[in-house]
Amino acid sequence: GSTSILQCWEPLRQAGATARVMLVQAAAQRWSVAPSACRAAHGEVVHTASGRRLGYGALAAAAAALPVPPVPALKASQDFRLIGRATHRRDAPAKVNGSAVFGIDARPPKAKVALIAISPVEGGTVAEPLASDAALAVRGVRQVVNEGDVIAVVADDTWAAMKGMKALAPRWNDGANGTVQQAALVAELEAAVQEPGIVASHKGDPLGAAAHAKTHVEATYHQPFLAHATLEPMNCTLEWREGTCEIWTGTQVPDRAVAKLAALGLKPEQIRLHNHLIGGGFGRRLEVDGVVYAARIARHVAGPLRVLWTREQDIQHDRYRPYYVDRLSAALDAQGRVSSWRHTIAGPAVSALYYGMPVKGGVDSDAVETAADTIYELLPNMEVRFVRRDPVGVPTSWWRGVGPTRGIFVIESFIDELAAAAHQDPVQYRRALVKSPRMQAVLDLAADRAGWGTTLPAGRGRGVSIQFAMGSYVAQVAEVSVSPAGEVRVERVVCAIDCGQIVNPDGVVAQLEGGVTFGLSAALMDEITIANGRVEQHNFNDFPALRMSAAPRVEVHLMTSGESPGGVGEPGTVGAAAALCNAIYAATGKRVRTLPVSRGLHA
Repeated sequence: GSTSILQCWEPLRQAGATARVMLVQAAAQRWSVAPSACRAAHGEVVHTASGRRLGYGALAAAAAALPVPPVPALKASQDFRLIGRATHRRDAPAKVNGSAVFGIDARPPKAKVALIAISPVEGGTVAEPLASDAALAVRGVRQVVNEGDVIAVVADDTWAAMKGMKALAPRWNDGANGTVQQAALVAELEAAVQEPGIVASHKGDPLGAAAHAKTHVEATYHQPFLAHATLEPMNCTLEWREGTCEIWTGTQVPDRAVAKLAALGLKPEQIRLHNHLIGGGFGRRLEVDGVVYAARIARHVAGPLRVLWTREQDIQHDRYRPYYVDRLSAALDAQGRVSSWRHTIAGPAVSALYYGMPVKGGVDSDAVETAADTIYELLPNMEVRFVRRDPVGVPTSWWRGVGPTRGIFVIESFIDELAAAAHQDPVQYRRALVKSPRMQAVLDLAADRAGWGTTLPAGRGRGVSIQFAMGSYVAQVAEVSVSPAGEVRVERVVCAIDCGQIVNPDGVVAQLEGGVTFGLSAALMDEITIANGRVEQHNFNDFPALRMSAAPRVEVHLMTSGESPGGVGEPGTVGAAAALCNAIYAATGKRVRTLPVSRGLHA
C-alpha cells in the first residue's frame, strides 16, 4: 500500500542495524576477537584478519540471546548496495504461472464448498419458508444454512453449490431500507452542502476578501459510490474444531479479522489465521465481513468449508466508496490571483464508521484530507467546512487513495476553473500558488515531458493535476481525444513523482502505472447506483474495467531525493480523475463536475 515503506522505513532500518551489531558481537565472541575486527556483509560475518566467516543463520540463536544495544548509526545513502536499485519481484513467476496461492486457492483436505447469498437490501432478512428441499435435491448439495441475513448452500463442489442456490431461489424481506433511492440520497447531500457545517480549516478572512473581489467563481462537484471490484471476489475458508477456529483467507487486516470474531465468542488464542495473497484489495479487504459471514456459516458445518462469493454478490455487497458533494467558491483579484477560497464537503465520516468511534471535533479527517491541508500554501484567505451525512442503507468504507482520491479531483478541477477565469496557463497558475520546491519540480518535470504548451489537433487536449499525498509529491498530465460524438479516449498520461528515497524504482513505476489506470477506469465509467435499497450493478458488464485496448500509454518519471520515502501505492490513482477531466475541458470547453465522465460529460 502507501504506508508500508512510509511507516516502516525507519523502524526496519533501525532493527536491521541493531541485528547487524548483535550478529557481529555473537561471531566475535565465538572467535574470541574484538567486534571491531569483524564486519557484516552479504549475509555473513567475516573476521577481516583471518577470513573466517559465519552465516547469519548460524549466528542467529546466539545473537538473539545478547542484550539489545542502543540503535547504532544507520548506513549513509551513498553506501546503499540494494536500496535504490531496480529489482524484480521474487513472486512474479508464481503469479504468472498460476502457482501462487491466493485466498480463493486455499483447499484444506475434505473441504466442502459453500456459495452464499446475502440480503440484497442492507438490513434485510430471509423470507420464510426456504425451498431447502429443492436445493437438497440437487446432486452434491449437502446442506442449507440460514443465518437470517445470509444463507449458504453447502456442496461437494462449486457447480453443485451454484445449482443448489438457483434451486433454492431465496426471497427476502427488505426491511426499512427497501425504499432507499439514489435520487433521495443525492438530494440529501445537495441540501447538506448548503449548510454551515463544522470548520475543518480556516485562514485569514475569506468572506471579507470575497466582498472586494473582481471575479467570483463557484462550482459543485459530485462523486459517486464506487465498488472495489477486485479481481478475486471475497472468500474465506474456515474450520471450527472443539472451540477453536482455523481460517484461510487474504486480508489487509488479519488483526481486525481476529478481533471481529470475538462477537462469536472466540478469544484471539483460539483462532489461527493463514493470510494468503490477495487478488486486489484497494481497501475492500480492510473490511472483514467476508470472514465473519464464513465463520457464522461454518459453525453449522462439520469439517473445513470454502465460503465463496460470486462476482454479483461481491459487487452488490461491497463496502462502497461514499458519494460526496463538494461546493466551492473563490474570488479573484484584478490580476487573477485567488483572494478567497471557501470549500464545503458533504458526505459520511468514513473514519468514524470504520473505527466505531466519534471523530474529533465532528470533522472526519478522511473526508477533508488534501482540502483542509491543501498543497496550495499561498492561498491567503480560505475556509474548509464539513457536513456529515452517513448514507442510509448503503455501507461505505475506504477505497484506493482514501480521502485524497476524492479531494484532489475536486481541488484540482476547481483550480483549473480558476486558471481559466483568470485567463492564465493552468501549469503556471498552480506553480504560483505552491511554495514547496519539490512540488514545483515535479510539476515542471511532468509538464516538460508531456510537451505542455505545444499545439494539439482539434478535439485533443491536455490536463494537469498535482498532489501531495501519502508523503509523495506527484504531478500528472493527461492527454485525451474526444470524438464529435463525445467519446473520450485517454491517449497518454505523464506522471512525475518525488517520493523521497526510492527503494525499488521498478516497483514505483509499476505502482504508478497501475494506479493511474485504476483511477482512469473509475473516473471514465464507474458508479454504483441504488434503487429500492438495491445496488443496480452486477458484474463487469455494468461496472466495467478499462480494457487493454483503451488503456493509455503511461510514462513515469522519477525524481531522485534524499528525503524519507513516501508512499506510491495510491498516488497514481489520486490525481488521475482531475488530470483527465481538465484535459477534456481543454479538448472540448466543457467542464466535467460529476463523475463518472460517461455521466458528467453528457449531463
